Amino acid sequence: MAETIIKVDLTKSAYENEDIHNRWHPDIPMAKMVKPGDDFIIECVDWTGGQIDSSDDASDVRDVDLSQVHFLSGPVGIEGAEPGDLLEVDIMDIGTFAESNWGFNGLFSKQNGGGFLTDYYPEAQKTIWDFNGIYTKSRHIPGVEFAGLMHPGLIGCLPSKEMLKEWNEREKELYDTEPDRVPALATLPYAETAHMGRMKPEAAKEAAKEAARTVPPREHGGNCDIKDLTKGSKIYFPVYVKDAGLSVGDLHFSQGDGEITFCGAIEMAGWIHLRVNLIKDGMRKYAIKNPVFKPSVMTPHYNDYVVFEGISVDGDGKQHYLDVNVAYQQACLNAIEYLKKFGYSGEQVYSLLGTAPMQGHISGVVDIPNASATLWVPTGIFDFDINPNAEGPTKQVDDSVKVPTAPDLK
Repeated sequence: MAETIIKVDLTKSAYENEDIHNRWHPDIPMAKMVKPGDDFIIECVDWTGGQIDSSDDASDVRDVDLSQVHFLSGPVGIEGAEPGDLLEVDIMDIGTFAESNWGFNGLFSKQNGGGFLTDYYPEAQKTIWDFNGIYTKSRHIPGVEFAGLMHPGLIGCLPSKEMLKEWNEREKELYDTEPDRVPALATLPYAETAHMGRMKPEAAKEAAKEAARTVPPREHGGNCDIKDLTKGSKIYFPVYVKDAGLSVGDLHFSQGDGEITFCGAIEMAGWIHLRVNLIKDGMRKYAIKNPVFKPSVMTPHYNDYVVFEGISVDGDGKQHYLDVNVAYQQACLNAIEYLKKFGYSGEQVYSLLGTAPMQGHISGVVDIPNASATLWVPTGIFDFDINPNAEGPTKQVDDSVKVPTAPDLK
């Protein structure tokens, strides 16, 4: 049996655990050390550190303190790792805790995080998902059950000092182009809620002023939210500091491509079993500056889909030039309007698109002026037929079931 090298206690604050951190900084000390070839288990709290409960009250999603996230377990140092190497990480297994066999999805308030469709769904909402082995369903979305594809939403290595400086400069430059935008264009360093792992208090206080937030993916990996990185997959991470400093968190039970609600997967606490190896000088050998992934042979076998197309013309009819973001947004909105015909609310479908094993594709980026993106909705997750037919759609679900909503505080 692999050793559990980092443990968490879900009854305690993540700030009490020195093997957890919520910022990226090259000076965060290694929580544990392992050797190439070792495999080990790491336990993780959910990305918010337990701020969301399993109730039908969405005020916790509305009021969540996003300056605290993400809480990551690590960093784990790998003996012999040096800048320029590639860290090879095998995901051996992922699982839930018996005492926490549920997860949540949040539609975040536009005033606090937002999401891909926040202009259409600006209020905070949540759905709770109960796990039964590999399957999940929600009391807030009737008529649906599907197999999950558990994966880490966030995994990566520590940045170098030079890389941290580059991140902060380029993100501040973007932020300053529209500093009053809601949601913000970038999440800049914020020392007040930083948790710097095993770093000494005085050093942590200073480092937190420049430590990078964990919200976006970057060159080192980070918050990539790739749903197919389940057990059996492999990741090659660029190494930027001595010992690499591998951290992981933000575990998901399932997710649709794009994680479109921002808190867009089924978020959970749990454990992950990893194995590490090194490819010396691998960054130069393979011309790698961002992680490279190999997906698992394991995936839910949904082979029949209804596919929705979107083009780069937004909801107001404005033409955009080959904008895949607008095109994918329109594909998602088209799917929402379609599935509303079966009795769902828009909020229920929005949550479902973020949690179920949806496939998102960039289908065309050369046919000016319209990019084409597609959203593939698996028909097998529903307990009724969603395919178009001559008779037309009929109500299939109980529309008295609602997604808990918390209006913004004025």
